Amino acid sequence: MSTVQEIESAIRSLSPADRSRLVSDLPVILPELDGDAAWERIVNDPRPRPALTALLDQVDAQTERDPGTFPVMEDADFEQRA
Repeated sequence: MSTVQEIESAIRSLSPADRSRLVSDLPVILPELDGDAAWERIVNDPRPRPALTALLDQVDAQTERDPGTFPVMEDADFEQRA
């Protein structure tokens, strides 16, 4: 059995509370899971994305024509709701 398989097995055997705690701790244990780091990689990726660029150009143009088209997002929009 590989180390990865042993880790997967150990995770599966955790209680729901311990699994939940592990989920919240994983970005610290594995920094590559950090959302900010992932967005940094996306933003700084030098490969051309013509379809994405075209879509973003359309959104920018629509926003200039009608600023109310897209609602302003607030930090509270990203808070978890129970």
